[in-house]
Amino acid sequence: MKSDLARIVGAEHVLDPVAPYLDDASVASGVRGRADAVVRPGDAEQVAAVVAWCYEHGVTIVPRGGGTGYAGGAVPLDGGVVLALERLRAIRSFDPLLWRMEVEAGVTTATVARLARENGLLYPPDPGAAESSHIGGNAATNAGGPHAFKYGVTGAWITGLEAVVAPGELVALGGPVRKDVAGYDLRSLLVGSEGTLGIITALWLRLIPAPEAAVPVAAAFAGAREGAAAIEAVLASGVVPSAIEYLDAGTVDAAAATFPAPLGDDRRFLLLVETDGTASEAAAAAAEVREALSGAVVHAPATPADVRAFWEWRSAVSHAVTAKRGGKLSEDVAVPVDRLAEAIEETVAIGERHGLEACSWGHAGDGNLHSTFLLAPGDEDERRRADAAADDLFAMAVRLGGTVSGEHGLGMLKNGQLRRQWSPAAVALHRSVKVALDPKNLLNPGKKLP
Repeated sequence: MKSDLARIVGAEHVLDPVAPYLDDASVASGVRGRADAVVRPGDAEQVAAVVAWCYEHGVTIVPRGGGTGYAGGAVPLDGGVVLALERLRAIRSFDPLLWRMEVEAGVTTATVARLARENGLLYPPDPGAAESSHIGGNAATNAGGPHAFKYGVTGAWITGLEAVVAPGELVALGGPVRKDVAGYDLRSLLVGSEGTLGIITALWLRLIPAPEAAVPVAAAFAGAREGAAAIEAVLASGVVPSAIEYLDAGTVDAAAATFPAPLGDDRRFLLLVETDGTASEAAAAAAEVREALSGAVVHAPATPADVRAFWEWRSAVSHAVTAKRGGKLSEDVAVPVDRLAEAIEETVAIGERHGLEACSWGHAGDGNLHSTFLLAPGDEDERRRADAAADDLFAMAVRLGGTVSGEHGLGMLKNGQLRRQWSPAAVALHRSVKVALDPKNLLNPGKKLP
């Protein structure tokens, strides 16, 4: 195997499988895999040649980007080839006057955002770990982030992609054109497929002019019910915030020490609301938001440095929660916004039923919770109870009219959960698509199973 693959990519790019190629961010949940080789192709043609060899010889292929996924999607389950796309780092084209760029799959999310920003443009998707996550992985999981409320998830910014599909064919779907309804929407089918239908090697991204100003405010409330009512008041005001985030009581407790403003003991729920646009538009919208929040504002960063610090603090919330006990199991479910308070309260109740401390935070405007159960590292009994609690959490999300995943995908950790929210006929369609595009079941097998 290795000698054949070395002839395609070069011997120095066929590696023995070692960490971190055997895990992703789900390693915190104890997930680690096994592979026979790690292959690092240098371009799309080499990706196609590797896939063709693997498909001919019946070898499984697990594509890997930055390894920042939380669902085990990049973990090789039982041997095969890890296809690491880290060398696909080319900016193939960048046309700032036309608001577009074409980048290869291994370009980091932060690089895309930085290049856009340096040219007065905005690439809005902002999933976590931007410095290490790859744009190809963002597309494969259809990643979200805080500003998805206004701007949408990754797929909303992809006008075309290049991908390798079975049995090793390189195809282009869409491109720099902004409108294209000529065929089935195969581009959108591959976006979010987590490498189970094809391997994305390059993307055409659309950009927009960067807003002149962003004005965030933080508002504290006595509890989830009061905070959820404030979210609905903001939405009813007619303002379209760029982000609406929340932290529940347990999360506030974990992260309050580094918050850049004092929070009273009676404030057990925090909303972060940002507006953007021209300086006058953002300020006017922020004033309407403050009015809708009914005087609960506790912090309003004004300078660009303070705004950056504000969002850096938000990005560190997950680490602050982990630090409380040293470990956690966190799942991203989503519910209709009008059921958010119920989901927040029930997350805590589910934890109590299983003898675990629980909390949540997330993208309030999208009803997207990162519901979390705190664990002591290495405590297998707590881990089993947390797994059972997560199963209750998925059932709760579906019962409230929501979904078992708002942005992280199914990967391997949520296999089988899709049947909770889809009918048997829809599940059968899901399976049929997989069989049609990957008849040998060699593309990231064992992932995204309905």
